[in-house]
Amino acid sequence: MRRPLLILSAVAALGAFSPATAQAQGQAPGQGLAGAYLAARAAVMDGNHRAAAVYFETALAADPGNAFLIGNAIFANAALGQWGRAETIADMIDPAEESSDMVNLVRMVQRLAENDLVAARAAIEAGQGAGLFVDGLALGWIALGEGDMRRATAAFQEIARDDGLADIALTHLALARAAVGDFEGADAIFSGDEFGALSVTERSLRARAEVLVQLDRADDALELLDFFTNSVPDPGLVALRERIASQVGTPPYSFITTAREGLAEVFYSIAQAMGRDAGSTTLPLLYTRAANGIDPAHTEALILAGQLLSEAQQYALAADAFAEVPGDDPQYVEAQLGRADAIFDDGRPDDAVEVLRALAADHGGLASVQAALGDAYRRTDRCADAVTAYTAALDSVDITQRRNWFLYFARGICHEALDDFDASEADFRQALVLNPEQPQVLNNLGYSLVEQRRNLDEALSMIERAVEGDPDSGYIVDSLGWVLYRLGRFEEAVAPMERAVALLPNDPIINDHLGDVYWMVGRRREARFQWERALSFDPEDTDALRIRRKLEIGLDAVLVEEGGVGETQ
Repeated sequence: MRRPLLILSAVAALGAFSPATAQAQGQAPGQGLAGAYLAARAAVMDGNHRAAAVYFETALAADPGNAFLIGNAIFANAALGQWGRAETIADMIDPAEESSDMVNLVRMVQRLAENDLVAARAAIEAGQGAGLFVDGLALGWIALGEGDMRRATAAFQEIARDDGLADIALTHLALARAAVGDFEGADAIFSGDEFGALSVTERSLRARAEVLVQLDRADDALELLDFFTNSVPDPGLVALRERIASQVGTPPYSFITTAREGLAEVFYSIAQAMGRDAGSTTLPLLYTRAANGIDPAHTEALILAGQLLSEAQQYALAADAFAEVPGDDPQYVEAQLGRADAIFDDGRPDDAVEVLRALAADHGGLASVQAALGDAYRRTDRCADAVTAYTAALDSVDITQRRNWFLYFARGICHEALDDFDASEADFRQALVLNPEQPQVLNNLGYSLVEQRRNLDEALSMIERAVEGDPDSGYIVDSLGWVLYRLGRFEEAVAPMERAVALLPNDPIINDHLGDVYWMVGRRREARFQWERALSFDPEDTDALRIRRKLEIGLDAVLVEEGGVGETQ
């Protein structure tokens, strides 16, 4: 029987070992063990695999042979993709000890990376494989690598009997057929003709497009790619489309051509399937690292690792994973976009902007790159630069496509921040041409018109439609209350403003707005209470000054000072 993984994967497990328990078990903690262990424990709680690897190995140097420390040092290195180091640590385990799942995984990855299919198959048959979901699919690719396509087919079809794994198993059968040159058989699966419709992923799309090219159906491949990239312009698929459109003749099939590449794809497929539904990123992360460890050219695995690390809020590690994708790889642009996001989330916005500026210098013709640069500028209050980037993005796309509404919307927000209201309104209205009932656009344009005292009836209609489209958005409901206030319909404004505060109770502007509405309907004590609440939520300095002035002399007097009845912030 295999021992379970000795991994510190939850706070509840942190009491499993300490210097005190080591002494109770007759172990000598050794100098430095306590400090290293506590540091490792803190790193695990933070999800910082790099620090955990360092500190567990430091603790292990002070307490050699400790199975708990060995298990966690193995895991931390594997989570970083350092499989060679993980195997070296695994070799510290007493040969008389039974293998753990973690050790079996490490040794399986190393066997597959070395293309030692015989040893890999023997380990799986001995119950020492990489894991329940992986082993059956792996046997199919191992059989293919050993030249037995009949056995490979049987292995994939056996896994496909499980409804939960049928899509993955049949996709791998299609990939295996393509790898041995059976492109008709591969497309029969991809098209759904043989086994019914399969779930579509970016990877299966790429594979099928290449299969169609081999069948002299390049036009069908382009149509397939166009269908998906029109709604989601994935940079990798866009690059593939460009290659197919420009190529002369029929290049050789290159998606997955060897058993080792197929085995890497097994780990990636399982990681992708588990992903966000796994309840934890731990196992999916290990499998993505395994895919790249087996096949270093599997850069999509690095991107998925970066995404999983970002979801775990390990932004520095995520940025490092994205950075591992080489500059000549088709996935480089996507990786750099992910890297910039991770760096931004790590609290380094200027560094993120520089990553995107460098990317735009080399790939400025891609709308996705210019849009990301525009977003970064907008998030760092560099709206003039953001307008330039968004304009470059719009110059690179079909501006009649519905999906491009957001580029107009984002540029409109920046124009508004620059007090260029005519340009802002034009962009918002064009966004509505592409996406007529988009609540954010309706709200922003309606609110802008309210603030400019223009077209108030139209503004009210827009904001009412925005509320209908997104009734639980506190900001949009606030806009409805505010336009009613601007129209002098104070009693009608009370209910939506109260709901807006209920939806966003800690927003200073919304609380301030409710105070103004209460004042206008004669609820003066409640108005002052709301203004006090607004101040407690740290409003902008200019807003805070105005709120304090209202508390001193009342809203009516403030409006007189400002020279406009009904005018507020």
